[in-house]
Amino acid sequence: MTTTELTGAEEVSWDLSDLYENADDPRIQADVDETESAAGAFRERYYGHVAELTAAELREAIEERERIDSIFTRAIYYAHLLYSTDMNDAQRGALIARLTEQGAQIETQLLFFGLEIAAFEDEHADALLASDELERWRHWLGTIRKFRPYVLSEPEEKILTEKSVSGFSAWDRLYDELLGAVKVSLDGEEIGFEEAMAKLYSPDRDLRRRASEAVTVALEPGLKTRTFVFNTIAVDKSIDDRLRGYATWISSRNLSNDTTDEAVQALIDACVGRYDVVQRYYTLKARLLGLEKLSFYDRMAPLGDDPTHVGWAEASDLVLSAFADFSTETGDIVERFFRDGWIDAPPRDGKRHGAFCATNVPGVHPYVFMNYTGDRRSVLTLAHELGHGLHGYLAEPLGLYNASSPLTTAETASVFGEALTFKRLLAIEEDPRKRLNLLAGRIEDSIATVFRQIAMNRFEDAVHTSRRDEGELSYETFAELWLRSQTALFGESVDTDGYATWWSYIPHFIGTPGYVYAYAYGYLFALTIFRKYELEGDSLVEPYLDLLRAGGSKPPEELAEMVGLDLTDPRIWDAGIEALAVELDEAEALANDIGL
Repeated sequence: MTTTELTGAEEVSWDLSDLYENADDPRIQADVDETESAAGAFRERYYGHVAELTAAELREAIEERERIDSIFTRAIYYAHLLYSTDMNDAQRGALIARLTEQGAQIETQLLFFGLEIAAFEDEHADALLASDELERWRHWLGTIRKFRPYVLSEPEEKILTEKSVSGFSAWDRLYDELLGAVKVSLDGEEIGFEEAMAKLYSPDRDLRRRASEAVTVALEPGLKTRTFVFNTIAVDKSIDDRLRGYATWISSRNLSNDTTDEAVQALIDACVGRYDVVQRYYTLKARLLGLEKLSFYDRMAPLGDDPTHVGWAEASDLVLSAFADFSTETGDIVERFFRDGWIDAPPRDGKRHGAFCATNVPGVHPYVFMNYTGDRRSVLTLAHELGHGLHGYLAEPLGLYNASSPLTTAETASVFGEALTFKRLLAIEEDPRKRLNLLAGRIEDSIATVFRQIAMNRFEDAVHTSRRDEGELSYETFAELWLRSQTALFGESVDTDGYATWWSYIPHFIGTPGYVYAYAYGYLFALTIFRKYELEGDSLVEPYLDLLRAGGSKPPEELAEMVGLDLTDPRIWDAGIEALAVELDEAEALANDIGL
């Protein structure tokens, strides 16, 4: 039996009726049928003729292509949202499978459009992009053309698209289902994985140790299967990259993120070069906890009696107040998520792990997915996802194509929302020890979002590189590569004994290869904006909101310029990391003042 401490969030479930009534709603199939029909008509009208279109005709074609995609995206989003809250429901899984297969067939009808745009001669493309008729689509078209060297012929692209149903997407779904089925036996009770992980925030070290050991035991039964899935995803990606001619395993991700291999490497180098910040903090924390050395399960422990268990109502008020203090507009938007049923909050049996925000549902508001457990991390996770929600809500009028942000800037609003909420938490806390606890938590979150993500990127890099050089990797090799990346991060400050298999619960490695560095990119970018806000005050509010309203309609460099930053200067990462080091200075000073 699964038991969960009550938080007041138990009945907070989202209302998906803004999309469809239920899985049997006939409008789902009607939308799929309309999409199929429109896709066929689109192909008949434009196939082989895209290069002949005038700027006005191309604009019309793009608008129709977006309309077709929007109809189907609404249906597939609904299926994924419905499935995420109960992965044990066979009907929901069947709906996902059916729509995924139909979506692949529809996409094969439409692939030609992007391929023919990518094939434009440069002179012709430049002339079209200079036209006022295509101003709205300039960045979108430029993004497609960046992939020109890597696209295959239409028949080859069709094969890859259709095979993805039984390939990548199938393995990704299996991985999610394997993780969703994990139950943790702790102290004679069977609890959910999320609740077990929340025990790592307990002030009771023995409970943290028991919870970590129980998690390790729970991960063991499916470890070989998850290792095989990761191996399969890695080799599938290597084949795709080889066929397309990408220079590295992560080059395609960097292009889709509107950045370059060189820029990403500069970020990685900057973070790896400052792992000393992590080691210095964990050394301080061991001292504050009265330990000679931290074990990996001590990293998120509070520094004293845990003051941060927060019920849902209090968390909602706190986060909403943080957004409302920033601006009336942001407060009004965030309030709608609570008021209108746009959040699914509690952990449940069969529910997907983690948290996310579905920001890009065409014509509809975003939805926030949580596993709220009442710890401080859950409060800030709520703020994080509502930041995504704010971003999606503000950008939604741009439409499906222009609203979508690359991963590198998609984290901007979420990290900013966390910072606003943390600032409010700190402002209302007067007890010096509890303030130190909060500040320590903030540093730990920064470490998790910046340095840990980069360390996970180094693990991913090692896995994909080794898989290409050596063939299928054993789970012992995965453990070795994982511990090597984590030891580089922790140095001598953390004991990693028992941590070797914990890579296997992280879904990003499977569902979105190469994703994780974007957290560090977005965090440092957002932290720099937040620092400017603290210095400049309300004068930065509208430029920041304009940045969010721009969605993905501009490249990251232009978005940064809107708030007075230069993303082409690699020193921007040094500045963000130094800001984290300053917070560590503050924590050390406060600890000394208290006499710890």
